[in-house]
Amino acid sequence: MVQQSIAGVHRRPPSTAEGDRSARARVVILLLCAGLVLAVLLSLTSGASDASAVTVIRDWLTGATPGDDALGARDRLIIYDIRMPRVMMGMLVGAALAVSGAVMQGLFRNPLADPGLIGVSAGSSLGAVAVIVLGATVLAPVTAALGSLALPLAAFFGGLATTFLLYQVATRRGHTSVATMLLAGIALAALAMALTGILIFMADDRQLRDLTFWSLGSLGGATWQKIGSVGPVILLALAAMPFLARGLNALALGEATAGHLGIPVQRLKYTAIVGVSAAVGASVAVSGGIGFVGIVVPHLLRLLIGPDNRYLLPASALLGAGLLLLADAVARTIVAPAELPIGIITAVAGAPFFLWILLRKRGVIDL
Repeated sequence: MVQQSIAGVHRRPPSTAEGDRSARARVVILLLCAGLVLAVLLSLTSGASDASAVTVIRDWLTGATPGDDALGARDRLIIYDIRMPRVMMGMLVGAALAVSGAVMQGLFRNPLADPGLIGVSAGSSLGAVAVIVLGATVLAPVTAALGSLALPLAAFFGGLATTFLLYQVATRRGHTSVATMLLAGIALAALAMALTGILIFMADDRQLRDLTFWSLGSLGGATWQKIGSVGPVILLALAAMPFLARGLNALALGEATAGHLGIPVQRLKYTAIVGVSAAVGASVAVSGGIGFVGIVVPHLLRLLIGPDNRYLLPASALLGAGLLLLADAVARTIVAPAELPIGIITAVAGAPFFLWILLRKRGVIDL
């Protein structure tokens, strides 16, 4: 009887571990790929002009010549030189901000972390404001030598300099303290914002308008030249991020446990910091300050597909790119022919949504 009862309760172990959301994650990634394609098509076909992206692409594929040469040339100019660079930059910036947010949340073991925690955004802003305000006086030789690349390069190297200083402060005897990094990042960001405030106080009315528009974020200045300058940096950073997934998963158990599992924790921290600073610095350099993408996108995906960074990082790249393209399409059309800064759209959509998530999932910070 006892043997029968024991045999009766014996069950075959389940094929997948309880709580495994890998299958759902793969489906979500496929859906995000399809959504990104739709967002690209929407972005190419929306705008203040009536240029037809479908006609231009069809003529390019078939080699046909448009009936009206002047109209066809105008449409090609709008699609190839204005909308396509904007779409490419939107995908790069959106993916970079979202993936950087996911990496920072994994590194700090806090789903409320943001790429701005390491001060790279504040440093980039300081570099950009310095060029805008001092470009005609103290920094005139630099702006004359670099031309239109002076602003993005200043923002990029400002972010890298801030991150390098932060890493030096947070590292002692070859060990980088995450807690020290967080506190030092807050302090350096405050210092950079104070210096930025001094420069803003020195600015004239025209410079203040430029500063306001840049600080709110925009993809309006997208050109193939800018994509060629920052695109390789963002792509290299994004290509390196998936190799951090295993280490970030182990780091969720604690640094000591991750080290016992064979994860090179110090190298993981260094790679994550450098990758995030490069991606965010390059993004801020060409688009200005765009908020909430780096915190809302990985946060939402973590609720949907779980905290496994093997799926979270690529899903964040796809969703971040798609959402930024949709926000840019809204920014271009809602007050056409004028254009809203894209940072306003992301803040208006992201802040209430983020509050809704927090109120609906009270225990989300424990994930």
